[in-house]
Amino acid sequence: MKSLPESVEQLIRARKFFRRGEKILVAVSGGLDSMVLLHLLKRLAPHFGGKLFVAHFNHQLRGRASDADERFTRKTAATLRLPFQAGRGAVKTHARQRGLSVEMAARALRHNFLVQAAKRVKCRSIAVAHHADDQVELFFLRLLRGAGGEGLAGMKWTSASPSNGDIRLVRPLLGVTRADLERFALENKIQFREDATNASRAMLRNRIRHELLPFIRRRFQPALDQNLLRAMEIVGAEAEVVDDLARDWLAKPRPAFARLAVAVQRRALQFQLRQLNLREEFDLVESLRLSADRPVMIRPKIAVERDQAGRVFIRKMNRENGYQLGRLGLDLRGRHGEAAFGGTLLHWRIISRAGARFGVELGREQFDADQVGRKIVLRHWQPGDRFQPIGFPSSVKLQDWFTNQKVPCRERRRLLVAATAAGEVFWIENQRIGERCKLRPETKRHLIWTWRRVPNGSKSRVAVADGPC
Repeated sequence: MKSLPESVEQLIRARKFFRRGEKILVAVSGGLDSMVLLHLLKRLAPHFGGKLFVAHFNHQLRGRASDADERFTRKTAATLRLPFQAGRGAVKTHARQRGLSVEMAARALRHNFLVQAAKRVKCRSIAVAHHADDQVELFFLRLLRGAGGEGLAGMKWTSASPSNGDIRLVRPLLGVTRADLERFALENKIQFREDATNASRAMLRNRIRHELLPFIRRRFQPALDQNLLRAMEIVGAEAEVVDDLARDWLAKPRPAFARLAVAVQRRALQFQLRQLNLREEFDLVESLRLSADRPVMIRPKIAVERDQAGRVFIRKMNRENGYQLGRLGLDLRGRHGEAAFGGTLLHWRIISRAGARFGVELGREQFDADQVGRKIVLRHWQPGDRFQPIGFPSSVKLQDWFTNQKVPCRERRRLLVAATAAGEVFWIENQRIGERCKLRPETKRHLIWTWRRVPNGSKSRVAVADGPC
């Protein structure tokens, strides 16, 4: 049986990850995975003449613990006599400014730093420590978020950096389990730092790791990981075939779009949406695929449309069409206020009241005022909206919610939606409220929200046209 260094060396040679004498930037967080990767590459570098550089990004999310991670990584690099670069980023500020989750903001800043670090030392490859367990967790993470074949295939052994297509991410440990890494670290006395957030059940990935996967292995399939990795390999290979067919068709659109296999139609539309810097959501793709020459609203006065030939383009709407596009910003700075929007009168007031007190009353809701924030936006539902209903562990597409609640298409477009300044939907007229803004025992200020439709009142300035939901 091969040792871990022998297996990784064989994989590096077989997949030709690195050219002889190549400079390699190793992304090191200080945790188990990246520390084992660093020690393995340090041991194997003489075999392929590689020159290693260490890079660490401090997310500044855990205070002193984050700073300690940086010091530990810097010290390890010095002990191994390897050049070291460190970067820092205000992740929470970046997330708030860009309307991203903290996890996505951290990823974006980290990859930007790694690309810049690689450029400084003229590396074309960044070695990252993703392993087999990460792959399994990623499958379920993407499955629960509704990913297609490309997403369910998981990570590839090599891929372009999301921050710069000229820089490659290389994953030499993708076929290695976490248990193998732990064993190697123990046998070789490799020190590493534990990230306390990895045990937090607040993150979906951690709930998958600590709750879902052990349950499935115990109750349904002990060989889950092996079987799932094999399935991901199959799905990935089939997704690549669909990608190639879609790219070939885009280069030379024959046969007609309507005669393409459904999977190829979807992929061709996804590629075009990506080129237009638009989100490749299933609902939008299906609306375009099923209906030619019918604009689909994506932003106020902006629509995307597919022609009969299968080409996708952005269209500015100069006339009232489709979804209601109006919006009204509200500042909840005072103790109370009111507004009229979309044929509805709304009144709000804020009171200081500790804890959560619930009562069911038609046309009335209560929220945690501090979670909602001072500035909100009233508008109508638009394709792509997501919403985390109270009691749900994660967000759902608002279109799926309406479908499950059997809300008619025309009614969906009429309902009002309230969103925070960051764009998070926390209220939908006559539906559930948002989970994050609900009242809790620690709530200090209540936002009391009431509304009523005005009989024969003025409707939104944008007419509602018939069309797909």
